[in-house]
Amino acid sequence: MRRLCLLACVLLAGCATYRDRDVPIAAQADFEPARYLGLWYEIARYPVRFEEGCTATTAEYGRIDATTISVVNTCRKGSPDGPAERIASSARIVGPGQLKVSFDSVPFVSADYWVLWVDADYRAAVVGVPSGRAGWILARSPEITDARRARAEQALAANGYDPGRLIDVVQAVPR
Repeated sequence: MRRLCLLACVLLAGCATYRDRDVPIAAQADFEPARYLGLWYEIARYPVRFEEGCTATTAEYGRIDATTISVVNTCRKGSPDGPAERIASSARIVGPGQLKVSFDSVPFVSADYWVLWVDADYRAAVVGVPSGRAGWILARSPEITDARRARAEQALAANGYDPGRLIDVVQAVPR
């Protein structure tokens, strides 16, 4: 757990950049926080050290108050049935689709996470960071349709990200 918390700091330190920062980034203007709450499965992500070796990764969002959301990120190390590591944080809503995430166990560390796109049914979403050091495709189920995946990748590209550098996240033990 402590290792996961410390590795979360890497997001703010030196990571690769997956986004052309000359392209303007825009959070979803009509983002509805109440509809975003609940469990999301990580479908794809850009490689970041703090998620190295993670599979079956999820993020669960809950309401704290009108402007604050709780976040519990869970990853399983090595395989979808491997040991689970969790990190708790809170996200302050600072603008439409714009969240400022603070890690509960890492004082004085916060990061900008923007919801760049969410489909009309709140079944798939794209989250990015203005620096371009991280980005995720999320879904309400462990799998995503090809159409939703294509739309998510379009949202990343429209915000300057290179969808070709995404890595898929294994969500279940292969049968």
